[in-house]
Amino acid sequence: MADLAEQRQTDAAQHHARGEYRTAELAKEAGISVRTLRFYRERKLLPPPRREGRIAWYSESHLARLRTIAALLERGHTLGGIADLIAAWENGRDVGEVLGLESAISTPWSEEAPVRLTAEELADSFGSEVSAENLAEALDIGYIAIEADGEHVVHVSRRLLDASAALVREGVPLSAVLAAGREVRAHVDALADLFTTLIRTHVVDAVAADAALEQGEATRLAERLDRLHPLAKTVVEAELSMAMDRRVRAELDAWLQQHAHGLDEGRPD
Repeated sequence: MADLAEQRQTDAAQHHARGEYRTAELAKEAGISVRTLRFYRERKLLPPPRREGRIAWYSESHLARLRTIAALLERGHTLGGIADLIAAWENGRDVGEVLGLESAISTPWSEEAPVRLTAEELADSFGSEVSAENLAEALDIGYIAIEADGEHVVHVSRRLLDASAALVREGVPLSAVLAAGREVRAHVDALADLFTTLIRTHVVDAVAADAALEQGEATRLAERLDRLHPLAKTVVEAELSMAMDRRVRAELDAWLQQHAHGLDEGRPD
């Protein structure tokens, strides 16, 4: 028995010298559980180990794969997305291209910067308009979030904060600003749906109709998506500007007609 145990130790040392690991050893080196390792195997995120009798031996390449998976998970990739990247690499496609496409798709279109405010700073912006009802409405819309310390709020956008404060200074009640903001949110969600459908139908689906993108096609698609980012904003800004011109002119004409009618009624015969 002693000789058998010594032989096993010798065999294990030889495997370790060749950079080979048993299941538990590989899991420990990668900083994951054996259960997670087996789950990755079932999802085909890892190639099969080398079998020696009933023992599975994993190599340094398996360890490198596990560390790559961990890094991708930290970047926010899902296991399904990682499986696609691995499949692309194994089929000879450039993973850098695929990652570039994923980055173009997931890069936020908004350039808004959140703002962290104390209660005093919020009061400086809105004065007596800071009420429990208005705070509840702003929370519900998603304009603000209260931090865990209870002493700070985070507004979702510096530009929205400044615009709201300017409207309040011009005499528009904050409750009316928030009500308008809720309606604007519904309309812009509809616009976003229109543009994403347009882009998906005529750009993404048209290019990616073939499951196996040709070499360089993913990069070209990512570049097209980057170019499309500002176009939707340009269209909406142009249309909104022209719509405001039309509506303001109509309102002004109606006001002038009403005012002129009032003057006519006040004139002596």
